Amino acid sequence: MGKPTGFLEYDREENNCIAPLDRLKNYNEFHVYLDAQQRAKQAARCMNCGVPFCQSAIELKGKVTGCPLHNLIPEWNDEIYNGNYQHALSRLLKTNPFPEFTSRVCPALCEKACINGIYDDPVTIHDNEYFIIETAYQNGWMKANPPKIRSDKKVAIIGSGPSGLACAYTLNKRGHNVTVFERENRPGGLLMYGIPNMKLEKQFIDRRIELLKEEGIQFCLNTNVGKDIKKEDLLKEFDAIVLCCGSKQARDINVINRDIDGVYFAVDYLTKSTKNLLDHSPMISAKNKNVVIVGGGDTGNDCVGTALRQGAKSVVQIEMMPKAPDQRTENNPWPEWPNVCKTDYGQQEAIALFKEDPRIYETTLSELISEKGKITQVKTTKIKFENRKMVPVEGSEQTLQCDLLLIAAGFTGMESYINEDFHLDMTPRNTISTQANRYQTSESNIFAAGDVRRGQSLVVWAIHEGKECAREVDSYLMEYTNMD
Repeated sequence: MGKPTGFLEYDREENNCIAPLDRLKNYNEFHVYLDAQQRAKQAARCMNCGVPFCQSAIELKGKVTGCPLHNLIPEWNDEIYNGNYQHALSRLLKTNPFPEFTSRVCPALCEKACINGIYDDPVTIHDNEYFIIETAYQNGWMKANPPKIRSDKKVAIIGSGPSGLACAYTLNKRGHNVTVFERENRPGGLLMYGIPNMKLEKQFIDRRIELLKEEGIQFCLNTNVGKDIKKEDLLKEFDAIVLCCGSKQARDINVINRDIDGVYFAVDYLTKSTKNLLDHSPMISAKNKNVVIVGGGDTGNDCVGTALRQGAKSVVQIEMMPKAPDQRTENNPWPEWPNVCKTDYGQQEAIALFKEDPRIYETTLSELISEKGKITQVKTTKIKFENRKMVPVEGSEQTLQCDLLLIAAGFTGMESYINEDFHLDMTPRNTISTQANRYQTSESNIFAAGDVRRGQSLVVWAIHEGKECAREVDSYLMEYTNMD
């Protein structure tokens, strides 16, 4: 414990942000970080609990609080406070292969379980993690460390998102020969093309990919497994296949005139925006348009932030559910996940620009209106829930101007063409079926991890799944495993 009285002496201080109207001028990350002295005070707030809920990943009422990777949080907080940054790095990397990703995009399940959060503010675990990994890169401590001994086993990993990268990293560290297949022109999966640049600048993905390459992992880009190359071809060359191809089949909306022009899935909109930023390829532009976004989650918020940077005339975000309370209610105590209203960066920017929150709650679309085949308006209807059923409110219809409609209503599992080639058992959620807490499919040499197995989830869960799957693959290949 760095300082026994730290949680009493120091208040929580988060990293600052560039003002919303200023950060809208570009697609750069917008946080301003504390210096080492200030960071030590934040680390000193950690109480080194006898039972650290922050690293325990406990499921309560269907939601998890605490880190799925079981990061050794009190240990590296102590090292930060004492200025032992290399020791802090070693403790961090023991459980998390990619803290440069999680410290940017993770919603910090660890902080929601921090015991300081009962009566005060939790420790800035998320920001402390960022400090450790970026200090390591700045000082040249992050170097390639290829395995000294190689096995003769070859593994194909399909998909280079967080689960695929974590699985590849772990198997390569064990000494197996790993090739990652990616259908896009750059590795990273949803890290590269699903998360906007202002949340995760792509140079930091490239930085880590270069280390993975130096450690011996092969990347085969612009190769769509299931189309360009088939399962049987892979099985001729590889001893095992791991499917980490995500849950990218977007959920559509059932609305009158759905097929008119100007309606796009959020995943396609965000992908094209990032590709335009990186390669100057064509994008779906919101410039001077009235934008309506269906979906109130993280993806919808990312669409808000992206549309504003493109110069949207107006932005409205439609959410079916009621607005969550601003503070925890009595029936939602610590350490349960806090069911409270979150105003994220895109919504903050919309409020700063348009002087009002872009979100409309308890609302759904009923009809799309077009002129000459292109969307011009949408009709909305208020809804209420009765006996867990969605019921429209009579007389609540409204019409909104809309030149661009983005559907951010979630995902419905794996894209169909993949299983048309692999023919694996599927769950009712259209994810690959495995035994509970296992990753081997109905075919012994084929495994699945990440969103393709568990459904749409967080980056930290994908990394966890990739690591756990790698251990199971190693056991299959070697008939035993000594991996941590």
